[in-house]
Amino acid sequence: MVAADLDRFVEDYHDALDEFFRGDPEPAKALYSHREDASLANPFGPVAIGWDKVEEAMERAAANYRDGGATGFETLTTCVTQELAYLVEVERFEAKVGSAEERASGALRVTSVLRPESGVWKVVHRHADPITSPREADSVIQSKAGSSHP
Repeated sequence: MVAADLDRFVEDYHDALDEFFRGDPEPAKALYSHREDASLANPFGPVAIGWDKVEEAMERAAANYRDGGATGFETLTTCVTQELAYLVEVERFEAKVGSAEERASGALRVTSVLRPESGVWKVVHRHADPITSPREADSVIQSKAGSSHP
């Protein structure tokens, strides 16, 4: 596998994510590894491990978007070897999210880990969250019911 193959894959991946923000997970699912070590960490739930759970998580996540699309991808860094590659990007989108009737703009901080399977790149792990700007340290603390912590 060479970097040119990866460049073509990333174009297809970005096109698939454009469809994802319209509510269609199928193009992204086709680019994902269907193996049991595949994993997905998205803003809508806990980490999913194994293709069956990843597929369910992708379908649930895509159902949160409609009437939208990707508005841009900012690739921050890429590393490519013969056996593995990763991308760190900021994905920008507009869509109706959840029950909202108005389109909203959003951005996700994303790390995608890729590997060749049967001669083509596949996504083996994706982590996406909405943190794209600095935050206070206490923003990572989760309050527990009945706890004295904030």
